[in-house]
Parts: sequence; structure tokens; C-alpha cells
Amino acid sequence: MKKWLITGASSGFGRLLAERVATNGDHVIAVARREDRLRELVADHDSVTPLVVDLTAPDVEQRLGTAIDSAGGLDILVNNAGYGLFSSVEQTPDSEARAVFDTNLFAPLAVLRAALPSLRTNRGRVLQLSSMLGEVAWLGSGVYSASKAAIELAMEGLALELAPLGVKVTIVVPGIFATDFAATSRHVPPDETYAPTVGAFFRDFAAQPREAF
Repeated sequence: MKKWLITGASSGFGRLLAERVATNGDHVIAVARREDRLRELVADHDSVTPLVVDLTAPDVEQRLGTAIDSAGGLDILVNNAGYGLFSSVEQTPDSEARAVFDTNLFAPLAVLRAALPSLRTNRGRVLQLSSMLGEVAWLGSGVYSASKAAIELAMEGLALELAPLGVKVTIVVPGIFATDFAATSRHVPPDETYAPTVGAFFRDFAAQPREAF
């Protein structure tokens, strides 16, 4: 039986993967902020251990380390938690830019620091969720794209560092899927300067039918 830790396990890819892994008989430490969503997951799967935590909290490494020790170690880490921010680069408030980097870059690094001692022992694997917007920016995605590009480059460096130690790193780059991503993303409406470009792109994208994704 493999032991997994999956962040962002309350919805989207994280929830789907946690359900699939638990159904296959492996143990899952399911990490999320939404306690109600984790309760639903635990109710359906005996092999799920819930951990309600904000990954940007100062004690996150300690809490994750305790959960990993209690599970008897870790074989696979899925760094999935994150959210979108859509705004023109110039008009992105500093608070919004820092918050998206806290969640999409610094939080995954904190999770890694907690998980890697056990992953090295078990010669495990890191799965890092990114986005196609970490490869190319759209109108209004500049700061979000930068946060995803940053975590991708960090993982590329990590892969080189861990290869001699037997730990593999995989970066997963999804395109557009019908998850809760759009509903949970932050949007900063542009003013008249960027209304013809960023604003028009936002309107056109929002008009796309959900089933097209």
C-alpha cells in the first residue's frame, strides 16, 4: 500500500485523485482548507486521513510533518493546491500579487520541505500541478502565469537535485478543464486603459460554454 499526500484535495483534480487513490486501496493524507469537503471525502473512503490546514500558515511544515510521521511515511506527494489570479499586470494590487505567489510558489515549497525527508527514505515521487499558463501568458494572466512559471522552474531544479537520491519529480501541466478553477479564481476588473484588451478578453472567455472545456 502506497502512502500519498495530496494538497487541494477538497475539489477539482485533487479531489478526483484522492478518491481514485483511496478506491484503489492506497492511503491518502488529504489536505485542504474546507473541513466540510474533507468530511465528505472521509465518509466515502476509510483510507483517507483529513488534514484541515492553510498551506500559507506559519506552522504548516510542522503540521504536515506530524501527519506524515503518523501515517508511517510517504511515497507520493501531489502538490496540487493553488488558485488563479486574472488582472492586467499594471493594475494588479501588490497584496493580490503577493498572495498568489504565497499560495502557488511558497506554499508548495513549504510542503516539499515537510515531505522530502520521507520521500528520500522511500525513494518516492513528487507530482507538481502547474498550468499551461505557466508556459505562456494570456491577456490578464501575467502575474498568475509568473507564479506558475516560478514553481515549474523550481521543480526543474529540484528534479536535478533529487535524481541522484532516487526521488522522481513530475510536473503536470493541464489545459482547460471543467473544474471549480474559474469560480475560485480572483479577478481584478481593468479600468478604461485595459478595457479594450484585457476586459474584452475576459468577456469573450466568460461567454464560452462550460461544456466546451
